[in-house]
Amino acid sequence: MTDPLQLARQATEYWIDAWQRAILMLDVQRQRGNESNERAAETAPHVLSFQFELLVDGSTLPRPVNYGLLRIVPPEGVEIDPDKRPFIVFDPRAGHGPGIGGMKQDSEIGVVLKAGHPCYFVGFLPKPEPTQTIEDVCRAEAHFIELVASLHPDAEGKPALIGNCQAGWQIMMTAALRPDIVGPLMLAGAPLSYWGGVRGGSPLRYLGGLLGGTWLTALSGDLGNGKFDGAHLVNNFEMMNPSNTWWKKDYHVYANVDTEAQRFLDFEKWWGTPVLLNAQEMQYIADNLFVGNRLSNGTMHDSEGRRIDLRNISSPIIVFCSWGDDITPPQQALGWVLDLYEDDAAMVAAGQTVIYSLHQSIGHLGIFVSASVANKEHSEFARSMDLIDLLPPGLYEAVFVQKDAGTTNAELAAGDYVVRFERRFLDDLRALGGNDEADERRFATVARLSEINLGLYRTFLSPLVKAAVSEPVAQALRDLHPYRLRYGLLSDKNPFMAGVAALAEQVRAQRKPASDDNVFLKLQEAMAAQVVATLDQYKALRDQSEEAFFLSAYGQPLLQALVGLGNEASGKARQRISRDLARESVLAARRTEAAKRLHTGGEREAVLRAILYIARSPELRVADERAFATLRELRQRLPAKERLPLARFKEIVQEQNMILQLDEEKAMEALPSLLPASSEARSRGLAGVHQIMTAAGPLHGEAAQRMQHVAALFGGEP
Repeated sequence: MTDPLQLARQATEYWIDAWQRAILMLDVQRQRGNESNERAAETAPHVLSFQFELLVDGSTLPRPVNYGLLRIVPPEGVEIDPDKRPFIVFDPRAGHGPGIGGMKQDSEIGVVLKAGHPCYFVGFLPKPEPTQTIEDVCRAEAHFIELVASLHPDAEGKPALIGNCQAGWQIMMTAALRPDIVGPLMLAGAPLSYWGGVRGGSPLRYLGGLLGGTWLTALSGDLGNGKFDGAHLVNNFEMMNPSNTWWKKDYHVYANVDTEAQRFLDFEKWWGTPVLLNAQEMQYIADNLFVGNRLSNGTMHDSEGRRIDLRNISSPIIVFCSWGDDITPPQQALGWVLDLYEDDAAMVAAGQTVIYSLHQSIGHLGIFVSASVANKEHSEFARSMDLIDLLPPGLYEAVFVQKDAGTTNAELAAGDYVVRFERRFLDDLRALGGNDEADERRFATVARLSEINLGLYRTFLSPLVKAAVSEPVAQALRDLHPYRLRYGLLSDKNPFMAGVAALAEQVRAQRKPASDDNVFLKLQEAMAAQVVATLDQYKALRDQSEEAFFLSAYGQPLLQALVGLGNEASGKARQRISRDLARESVLAARRTEAAKRLHTGGEREAVLRAILYIARSPELRVADERAFATLRELRQRLPAKERLPLARFKEIVQEQNMILQLDEEKAMEALPSLLPASSEARSRGLAGVHQIMTAAGPLHGEAAQRMQHVAALFGGEP
């Protein structure tokens, strides 16, 4: 039985601790409010933890934008090789403030710098230029990329681009319009197939249908006097997880206020400063992407009539997504590949390389800000970018294997992991789950209904709203948005907060935390867990009811017929990307030219053809960084005048791969004609092939047989 005196002492101890934590928590919220107010008054607020130099102010471009190109200044002790491939990190403009890609030292920017690469950053200001459009941003990004490339003329490879969330689909649009200027693209948590998902998850994709389309986006733009408030987007993100928004986030700080305050304030500095978009920008995004899903089917065009076709991108595309991401689930991050290609042969023939990595649990924001992710996935991708740039066309999954005492040639892998790019197929993406034809018709119905409702709004209501809203009214509405209002009320702007700072200082001087075994503290934790469980149950019921409503309402044959999806002739729910005859003719010409070069080349072409031939075996449908490290080491042994630039080396790899695709048997029959007459040179080439192919371990099965065949063609022993 509990001692009553002991219980009374614990009650007193807990009461003092709880009140002290409440005052300190109030002070933390006051500091958060003050920081939000200060940042709202700044011209260029950001959360970058790196020094930088402004290279280009986007407002000075012929078509002004609120974006800018920054050169990241390496921290003291970090050496940068200007001849290494430069990286450009693009910040997501999805409602929050700029800087998330470099918020921590262990970040995308941090791992790029640690790998010795020059690093640049594309950020933005809180307010857009008055006339800027999404296309203007694409043009500005292309200008930034070209400038970075010109600053590193001797770099081995075009600039690698990293796009987080919104920035991911933005750079994909830029690359589709200007494929000639970009190197590998890494998309982190970026949605590209907006209808994608599975039932029982991905609730955000139903939002357009629940709101009746994008007419509310237009209304929000009109109420903002031509500006769309990013606070609406942030609020949508917050409402996805009510237990975290309404309880867990603040409670965690309250319960650990002595240690968690600064971490909370650092994050809120970015999270709590929503930015503005032009109304036409947000309408373009909502109509074409979120609801229309027009990017992956090639029905978007720029102002010059050029189709934004993702198949134009010839550089490798790296997709990093997570099962724990409920904002951009894997189906939305990867489904676009299935929209572009009907089968694996079509993808390979198109020359497109896609690598994906599926994290098991990390959330959406963790993809960008988690130190563990930065030090593993992002770090390995940065170190392996040259290998990625040489991969033959096709679909691959990045697999990270922890190094241990039994790892073969572990010294050839620079980090703590060995990264392998294992061959995958479109059926592997289909196995992730997705919509059936009935679901596709539902989303197509939403898109059609959205166009109707938007037309009605613009015809009858929009003129009235615009006439009633002036800039002062729009600013007042933004200030009164609940998301912003809470920051203003809990700040020094509120006279009722006077004295909180002084009181908090007194509390810190007399702080008396309760002991860990305090029974009332444990009761507090139990009650908090119950609150979280209740809110999670509410979320589950809400999501289930919203999904049920969506499926029922938009599955009605009458509604589908009314919007033009009611018969076989016009009822195709999802339009696949159409053929591009000009593009196909170029690819056909390349294949014809490759066929002519069956006997063209020398020792270098023979060695690469042999390597690719062995790698086509079922056991070796994988690219291992240790093999690439060996290849790079062998290349370094060559005299400088004999070393090919990486771009030319990549061309030869692609050419030899295409020759093998056209007719593997004839390609290998022709291989001896490429070899030098000298037996010494042939032995040297064969030794290089064997060293590269066994860098990850001995060959087995068909791979070993292919190695034997190559040895016979070279006239030696493996």
